[in-house]
Amino acid sequence: MSFQKTVSVNWSYRSVQAISLLLVVACGLAGWKVSGRSASANLLPEISATNAQPARMQPSTTDFLQRSPDGRFDFQAQFVSAVPGRAVHAASMVELANQDVRAVWFSGSREGARDVTIQTAVMDHVTGQWQPERAMFERHQIERGLWRYVKKLGNPVIARAPDGSLVLWMVNVSLGGWAGSAITWARSNDEGATWSQPRRLVTSPFLNISTLVKGAPFAFADGQLGLPVYHEFISKFAEILRLDTDGRVVDKVRLPDSQASLQPVVLVSGPLNAQVFMRSDHAHAMMASSTADAGKTWLPTHPTIWPNPDSALAGVMTAGGGWLAINPTTDNRESLSLLAAGKDGNFDAATQWVVESSGLPMKRLAIGDYESLLRKQLMAAGVDEAQSKVYVASARRQLCGEQSCAQEFSYPHLLKTRDGTIHLLYTWHRIRIKHIRFDPQQTAMRLP
Repeated sequence: MSFQKTVSVNWSYRSVQAISLLLVVACGLAGWKVSGRSASANLLPEISATNAQPARMQPSTTDFLQRSPDGRFDFQAQFVSAVPGRAVHAASMVELANQDVRAVWFSGSREGARDVTIQTAVMDHVTGQWQPERAMFERHQIERGLWRYVKKLGNPVIARAPDGSLVLWMVNVSLGGWAGSAITWARSNDEGATWSQPRRLVTSPFLNISTLVKGAPFAFADGQLGLPVYHEFISKFAEILRLDTDGRVVDKVRLPDSQASLQPVVLVSGPLNAQVFMRSDHAHAMMASSTADAGKTWLPTHPTIWPNPDSALAGVMTAGGGWLAINPTTDNRESLSLLAAGKDGNFDAATQWVVESSGLPMKRLAIGDYESLLRKQLMAAGVDEAQSKVYVASARRQLCGEQSCAQEFSYPHLLKTRDGTIHLLYTWHRIRIKHIRFDPQQTAMRLP
């Protein structure tokens, strides 16, 4: 080997060492707590848009009425997204001041593609009908706001801030995969009609990468927000960010023993008490932690009795207790259930309400059977034959192997509106966002 080649190899080796050291330092700093943390404040159970009087849930002519597979409850259901052939995922929603509901999700030719956009649609609370979807953000728009290259977008989370504005957080990647993500955010003062320039959320003093968002935020009594986030680069763990009224990170706490636990969901049950639930790629179970001092400290993360196939979950609090949406299996996302806990918040004793299930969650369908099933369900929901073929082709591309297909009902998001209704959004076969709504006290609706 020549001297020149030796120098080149040694330089390359030392460069890799240096870069590796920098990345390890960055990962360590990602867990750092912000110095000069602000005084603690109590938690707020929920953030309301107004004090409007409750209005009963109205049926919609676009709804199709369903009974749950376990026969436990009836609910109204319809699809939110409507563009055939798109891969859609990671929906969230917020109640607007006029009691309508705004949903957001990402949509593209595939997850992680450069053509992915953040889509939105609004449901009229009187008719229950979803208006046509439209694009809210695309990556070039984010690039112009951040003055940096953006490779792909994902995981939008929309919520109401204590000051009444709407805030949207989004995951974006400039280099590499999701482990190299950062969070971008924007604010709306007109219920989502227009948005501020996107801004970068600084979560680490070094590199500011590998922070992702999925769960809804919660409020502190002093007007600040708690934002559940997670890391995937080198070491996986969950954190709670504390954001001031200007949207900046002023503190963060890593959930203890949350290695390999991702996408935390926080349920606030009182001024000092809250629980957090997470997915895990090791335990094959839903993970949990809790606080009794308004989030200053959290108990060690531990597995619950509920299985989970390393899939996202969602939660919401009502006057009657807490609710979680979860894939309650160890191996796949072919069943989606609601867990209803009492006022004590004990999900170990929660009642399970099955929302949607393949019927045989441990058995994949042959491609022909899967296509026939999907086409039948789409056409029953009003999709014409030409569009159903496009939807089915997209589902097959994402969920089928050489001989069989996996059904998928995943990435739920829960919202309780002021009329007492619970709304659930979730990914349906990776081709549509589905919406169901029901009265948690048990619906007055009954199938004929």
